[in-house]
This record gives sequence, structure tokens and C-alpha cells, in this order.
Amino acid sequence: MTVLHGDALDLRPATTEDVPALAVIRATPEVRARWRGGADLAGEVAEDLADPDVVCLTILHRGTIVGMIQWHSEDEPDYRHAGIDLFVDPAVHGRGLGTDAVRTLARHFVHDRGFHRLVIDPAADNAPAIRCYTKVGFRPVGIMRQYERGPDGTWHDGLLMDLLADELPD
Repeated sequence: MTVLHGDALDLRPATTEDVPALAVIRATPEVRARWRGGADLAGEVAEDLADPDVVCLTILHRGTIVGMIQWHSEDEPDYRHAGIDLFVDPAVHGRGLGTDAVRTLARHFVHDRGFHRLVIDPAADNAPAIRCYTKVGFRPVGIMRQYERGPDGTWHDGLLMDLLADELPD
């Protein structure tokens, strides 16, 4: 994959050199609340990068690592779609960088890779993420009950959202 250019950021393939900076972002309380992990966050980020079923891209703003966006795809022709997940450094929240990253990747999927449907699944109570994805054009599909386990061990709902290619604003 080549570097993708958004309005205010670049998305490039993540490398092992990015792991320390990404682990620091993953360790922030705001990100850790949504992207739980164990004591070895650097090891977990490295595992994400090594996963053959997931593509990880580093989010760069003015040359500085500010997060990671990852995607996976279902390539069975009758069910073909791509799924997205991301985290952004809380130090740059509120600047539209998450929206820019999701929009940039969505445009790449639709225009360059021919996907007709994209999905994303924030926690149902993650209002900032839901607003971000809605700005790109994602729509709520439904609540996935008891979808993920929280840090306290209890189950929490997720919101399935999708975006069809002809709904992506240009």
C-alpha cells in the first residue's frame, strides 16, 4: 500500500519503528479505556502489525505520529466489505484528524479498491467516535448487545455502523 494523503494528515504502512510511539498513545487513559491491553502495550502493537489478517497504517500529522488506523477485509465475493478501527492521540482530539483519517481510508477503499460497503463498530457509549464516523457518512445499523468486555470484566454494547460506496461524500 502506498501513502494516502488526507486533508491534514498522511496514512502510511506502520513499521516496527512506529511501535514505541504507538504504544505511548495506546497507554493514554482515553485510548486505553477503548483499546484495552495488558502490561506490554508495545508487544501488543507489534502483534497488531504482524497480524496477516489486518493492515495497520500509521497516522501522521505534520510528520508526527498521532495514531493508527487498521483495516481488515472480507474478500468472499458475495460478502465483500472492509472494516476499520483506529485510535488517535488525545493530545490532538477535537481537530478533525480522526474524521480525516477515516474519510481518507474510506475514499481509498471505494475509489481504488472497489469496496461497495465499509463497517466500523465503536462502543455504543462512545459518542465522540460515533460523531466522527457519522461525519464521514457512516450510519448506525444496530446495537450489538454485550459485544465487548470492559476493563471491569462486564460486557458492553457496540454500535455497528456502515457506509455504502454511493453514500460517501466526495
